[in-house]
Amino acid sequence: MANLKILSFGAGAIGTYIGGSLVSAGEQVVFVEQAAIADELRQRGLRLNLTIDKRRKTNPIFTIPPSAFVVAPSLEEALRYGPFDVALFALKSFDTASALEGMKAFAEKLPPILCLSNGVENESAIANALGADKVIPGTVTSAVGRRGAGDIVLEKLRGIGMDASHPLSDKLLAAANSAYLNAQAFSNAAAMKWSKMLTNLIANPTSAILDMSAAEIFSDRKLYQLEIKMLRECLAVMKAQKIPVVDLPATPARALAFATRLPLWMSKPFLARAAGAGRGGKMPSFHIDLYSGRGKSEVEYLHGAVVRAGEKFGVATPVNKVLTETLMKLTNKEIPLEEFAHQPEKLLALWRKFR
Repeated sequence: MANLKILSFGAGAIGTYIGGSLVSAGEQVVFVEQAAIADELRQRGLRLNLTIDKRRKTNPIFTIPPSAFVVAPSLEEALRYGPFDVALFALKSFDTASALEGMKAFAEKLPPILCLSNGVENESAIANALGADKVIPGTVTSAVGRRGAGDIVLEKLRGIGMDASHPLSDKLLAAANSAYLNAQAFSNAAAMKWSKMLTNLIANPTSAILDMSAAEIFSDRKLYQLEIKMLRECLAVMKAQKIPVVDLPATPARALAFATRLPLWMSKPFLARAAGAGRGGKMPSFHIDLYSGRGKSEVEYLHGAVVRAGEKFGVATPVNKVLTETLMKLTNKEIPLEEFAHQPEKLLALWRKFR
């Protein structure tokens, strides 16, 4: 089978892990990065710590030399190395709109884009901007830590998913599995994306709003009840759209959904493990984004997407709505960070008033 020529939008955590793994498996990869980062990667290459993947018996920690890949400081320059078979897109959802704006002028030269971003609305945004034929829904369940540009550590090995219906799917699946990425194809792309988002919701906005770890949230009975209500809302929205919950690579999403129907004492150990293990021991991403001061949050694209779909399909989503609006106010500095910090009762009171 002929090698793929792959365009990767960025050398962030996911881009470096997947793009670098594909390079190590013999695929041709061109990364698009900011000029300063591009210069750095041209000098030192990519660094991948894949120690936890026991299949990689030789050199699990390695540097991919600059001669093995190409990095370009602009999309225009990157496209000179084309034509490409596929592109990798794994940006934060709050960066999708601006990225697509810069891609529109090159739509005719762009290949189909494997969208690995979290959330359920990025694919439609790509299709609207570039054409329906330009998008392949995908997801990543492995946890990857970013230590710097082009420098990652694999924290939890799970896998990646992709839509089975695209003409490129079989070839992409084979390439990804040759690169030890544990790829799996899904016949229902919406089920794949919504099931992944379901796993991303747990203890994410609550942690950021309250400045508490997932473990602290789950040890508080009332906060735990709030988490269950939030997950049930998402499941109700999925049901209204006739979207089933499906298991993802090494991620039992169906068991997670089932746990929301159990008595609290019975479900808590399972959900607590799911909240911590999926993030490789780190604080939830919304907490990291809020306290980085970047002024952006994916809550609007995850829990906010649940709210929007709920409004469209007639499903009430008060927990997701209050968490989305409260975290966005903190993100936009409309209220100070300490407003709810370590004050669970204050958030719970707001929710009772809100509903």
